[in-house]
Amino acid sequence: MSRLISENVHVIENDLDAIHAAYHVADFALEGRNQRDQQRLLPFAEIDLFSQKGLGGLRIPQQYGGAFVSNKTLAHVFRIINKADSSVGQIPQNQIALLNMIQIMGTEQQKQFIYREILQGKRLANGGPERNTKDTKTLATTLSFENGRYFVDGEKFYSTGSSFAHWLAIKAIHPEGHVVLTIVNREAAGVEVVDNWDGFGQRTTSSGTVRLQHVEVDPLLIFDERLLSSQPNYRGAYSQLLQVAIDVGIAEAAFADTVSAIHKARPIVDAQVEKASFEHYTLQEVGKSSVLLDAAILLLDEAAEYLDKLDQLESVTDEQAAKASILVAEAKVYANDAALHISEKLLELGGSRSSLSQHNLDQHWRNARVHTLHDPVRWKLHALGDYYLNHKLPARHAWI
Repeated sequence: MSRLISENVHVIENDLDAIHAAYHVADFALEGRNQRDQQRLLPFAEIDLFSQKGLGGLRIPQQYGGAFVSNKTLAHVFRIINKADSSVGQIPQNQIALLNMIQIMGTEQQKQFIYREILQGKRLANGGPERNTKDTKTLATTLSFENGRYFVDGEKFYSTGSSFAHWLAIKAIHPEGHVVLTIVNREAAGVEVVDNWDGFGQRTTSSGTVRLQHVEVDPLLIFDERLLSSQPNYRGAYSQLLQVAIDVGIAEAAFADTVSAIHKARPIVDAQVEKASFEHYTLQEVGKSSVLLDAAILLLDEAAEYLDKLDQLESVTDEQAAKASILVAEAKVYANDAALHISEKLLELGGSRSSLSQHNLDQHWRNARVHTLHDPVRWKLHALGDYYLNHKLPARHAWI
């Protein structure tokens, strides 16, 4: 297991460059996807390639050396990679979202340091939410100040991508009582990463435990999260856009495998047709799936295009930030349904043969079911209804 990367790290130059890089990573990730999924083999080589191709810094602002590709291109990149392997595709999404948070609340010196590290191919992962707390925002992890030095203590779970990271983003309670984001060196004394994620889907995301035992933190790498709510922003919509793209990518993979499986399946005797692809009910179901997938892609693109408009503004209003969340929430609803519905229909329409473990076709449903648990659509629908009926603006956090 290695977190080393090549010295020859490419820097993304433009949107087209990012798309080409994504296809390279996707092609490589697809080759060993089934074996990795079935044997829980972590995709170190695939994540290294993601970094070497420069995709980790594709949204870094141009003044810091990045390409700052459009949100629409960002969504496309994640669709491409998640269609190939949604574990590989989920791993870097936290880094992209974290870099956006740093852009909002970081000082010039902080941005320069973090962005430089990423452009050199280093990776950033989150020490995620904690177990046994009343909700995902409640923290037991603390930042202490002793003899002029800062230390963080705690334990995190759902720490996606932590095994691949050079830096870990850890939320903690500051001695003064507010929440801070600390960036700690993965190799620092007191850091322990345990790959004990055993979910039935997204098996190779390394979404397990990070333990921090009196880990020293560089004061430069402490960010005050109160700045995230000091003025309107659309970080929630931005973060959720990546989640939508992951689900759409899973749906695209499931649809492609559905078409392939039907062509290999035998028709039902009562259908009195030569091929399963001629069965009337099968044609209807594939048609429904196609429409559902197309709608999910269109809504994703529409939401991304709106975020691109906001990127051109110096500041946004509460109304604009709310609209961004609403558009992404609408896309999330369709992406959720497309990923789950199409991956389930794949097994039904593919027949008994599709259930054989050698084909591993159940991975799409498993991955979709596990990933869509992060931010359930029942609350997206609630937010949409409250917005359109009562003009209630959505909550401002990373899940809407």
